[in-house]
Amino acid sequence: MHAICQEIALQKDYLDSHNLKTIYFGGGTPSLLSTDEIEKILNTIHQYFSVENEAEITLEANPEDLTPNYLAAIKSLGVNRLSIGIQSFREENLLFINRNHSSAQALTCISQAQDIGIDNISIDLIYGIPDNDLHDLALDIQKAVDTQVNHISAYSLTIEPKTVFGQQKKKGVFKELPESMQSQKFSFTRKLLAEKGFEAYETSNFAKNEQYSKHNTSYWNQESYLGIGPSAHSFNQNSRQWNVAKNGVYMKAINEQSIPAEIEILTEANKINEYMMTRLRTKWGIEWSKIEQTFAQLNAKIPLDLIKNWQKKDWAHVSNGHLILTETGALMADKLAADLFIV
Repeated sequence: MHAICQEIALQKDYLDSHNLKTIYFGGGTPSLLSTDEIEKILNTIHQYFSVENEAEITLEANPEDLTPNYLAAIKSLGVNRLSIGIQSFREENLLFINRNHSSAQALTCISQAQDIGIDNISIDLIYGIPDNDLHDLALDIQKAVDTQVNHISAYSLTIEPKTVFGQQKKKGVFKELPESMQSQKFSFTRKLLAEKGFEAYETSNFAKNEQYSKHNTSYWNQESYLGIGPSAHSFNQNSRQWNVAKNGVYMKAINEQSIPAEIEILTEANKINEYMMTRLRTKWGIEWSKIEQTFAQLNAKIPLDLIKNWQKKDWAHVSNGHLILTETGALMADKLAADLFIV
């Protein structure tokens, strides 16, 4: 905790502006922080930065950590948005993905937060769990909608090599769903959430009444941000940097008044490639005039034939000067963006 506050002081001039619109406690399990620790971090931030009155202050949390007392305390400190890792409301799914909470705990913590006055709530759902059909997925989505939250993040179950699932997959015990079934569930999730009033404003993020995540949207808009702590990433328009992952190495460097980070200086090609990668995943798409200007500056040729092919196959359309992916195109967003990259 001391190292986190020390790094905030060391990084106070990283951003061009000291005015903060969002603060996000995320990565790992931030809800394991005590309220005293959250208060200390926020006080340190206020010491070195100006935080807007209407700033979005989000805490990622597990349902089992959100007691009424804890919720009341973090609200009093200024936390006004929760991102709760529910994943599923089905008990068998929670057991399968090794979650420590029950469906009842998930529902309770949401209603308790709302009763206390934290009504800006996002919940995470996972689709693509084996042995779940579309009916099961529909029930999960309906349960989420019934909670009256204004934001849902829905992700396909992914298998990382060094996880338990990764080991099971290697041994042949666990098999991922075929890509065709993953795509089917992706499309089904988007369609059903749209019917329930949730707009897909990013490939995996859905909001009611334009209650978008201000913090995540700033990433997709390529706004500068400062990350604090082990493995944290930062971006200031000209470079990207990421802190070391090991706690011991991180704390030793901070105590020596040094930032333990690797730095990548971004070229103009890097910047436009990242812009295309992030913005193609959103409902706003790529601003065509920005593409024309940047490609011209780099003496690069815009792949117009490729884009026309997207439109012909109903993968993308142009609206108000923006290239936007259709629902079919959104299934391949990362691949399509990579096809546009300047190399």
